[in-house]
Amino acid sequence: MLMPSIFGEHVFDDFMDGFPFGSYRNDSAFNTLMKTDIRDTDQGYELDIEMPGFKKEDIKAELKDGYLTIQAQTSSDRDEKDDKGRYIRRERYSGSCQRRFFVGKEVTQEDIKAKFDNGILRLTVPKKEALPKTEENRYIAIEG
Repeated sequence: MLMPSIFGEHVFDDFMDGFPFGSYRNDSAFNTLMKTDIRDTDQGYELDIEMPGFKKEDIKAELKDGYLTIQAQTSSDRDEKDDKGRYIRRERYSGSCQRRFFVGKEVTQEDIKAKFDNGILRLTVPKKEALPKTEENRYIAIEG
């Protein structure tokens, strides 16, 4: 059952938390941001990340130590004034979010292709085989 919400705070929080099955809601705001679909293709992986309300300039993608990190940050101000310059309504929003995916240490920045269109960031990450580690013999010098 959905409960009313006033300014982001749920009216029945204290009452509902006493139930033995836990809370009636999922608190995570990130359930609505950066939902990701990952497709496995013959050539690699395709990630479609939903980023509604963000512009291309708001988004950064970084590859470091085999982890692909997608970050987005935005802010907006909406001021409405009457004819005398008094505020009728002021709304501000500022937010950021990020996701990390392990893509492998063999993948380089040049391998990953990204495109942002209609609020969806599409990333193409190729599959690369991990190079087999060569076994190194490390001997300890014996004096005497």
